[in-house]
Amino acid sequence: MKSKRQEKILELIEKYNIETQEELIARLAECGIESKQTTVSRDIKELYLYKEPIGGGRSRYAVSGKADHIDNTKRLKLILNECSVGVDYAGIVVLLKTLPGLADAAGAAIDAMKLPDMLGCISGNDAVAIVARGEQEAERLCGELRQYCK
Repeated sequence: MKSKRQEKILELIEKYNIETQEELIARLAECGIESKQTTVSRDIKELYLYKEPIGGGRSRYAVSGKADHIDNTKRLKLILNECSVGVDYAGIVVLLKTLPGLADAAGAAIDAMKLPDMLGCISGNDAVAIVARGEQEAERLCGELRQYCK
């Protein structure tokens, strides 16, 4: 899954001084994520990673300031397209069903959207419960999220 791989890439470059794509691919493999060079190269571009000097003529991957400007709607759509199974609502609660283990990523993306109709959300293993401000808002949120689901 692209979103899981990209999250892991960001985690790895924060934790380690990763100098090459090959090293990044090896670190991903250690985490159980097999990747090809072309895929990692594309991820580096999409995540706005760049090489920053670390001394001694060496450099490592880091997140560019441009990454702060990634459109959250685009990110949400990408994450939900990758991991969602469906969405429905009852009363003021909207329930987004995901593939097992991916609800946290979906919940984080939804939180990042700062949707005005939402009070907050709670993620489990394969579902995100989103609390809306009212029943009309829940219906509207459900409709909004359906456009991102497969």
